[in-house]
Amino acid sequence: MKRTRLLNSELSYEISRIGHTASLTLCDAGLPIPSGVKRIDLAIERGYPSFLKTLDALLSEMMVEEIVVASEIHEHNSKTFEGMLDVFKRHDIKPVVTSISHEEFKQLTRESEVMVRTGECTPYANVILKSGVVF
Repeated sequence: MKRTRLLNSELSYEISRIGHTASLTLCDAGLPIPSGVKRIDLAIERGYPSFLKTLDALLSEMMVEEIVVASEIHEHNSKTFEGMLDVFKRHDIKPVVTSISHEEFKQLTRESEVMVRTGECTPYANVILKSGVVF
């Protein structure tokens, strides 16, 4: 059995195979998932698992150099955005933050290696994580 924090084998596998600059999208329960992009659906019920808790677990195994968010998060869900930055800080990760429109964000998710759906039900609780390197 794994000793590290992230126990979901499918998620751990996908993180292990993502190369530098490839992306993983972590999303709320409502974000459309494009056909052709692998989906890992963790959603069990409304709010579970939460976006921030799932991000925290992901960052225990993934190095991130850039994040992309919908610019609407700043106005409509600043609490989640600030919480996201706190999670990165706890993992000693300082990613570049890029904000684009929600429509552009949805289009960009098509380039993700995998999309991880949470049970989060707050607006714009989505982030594209661009893989960094550990050296």
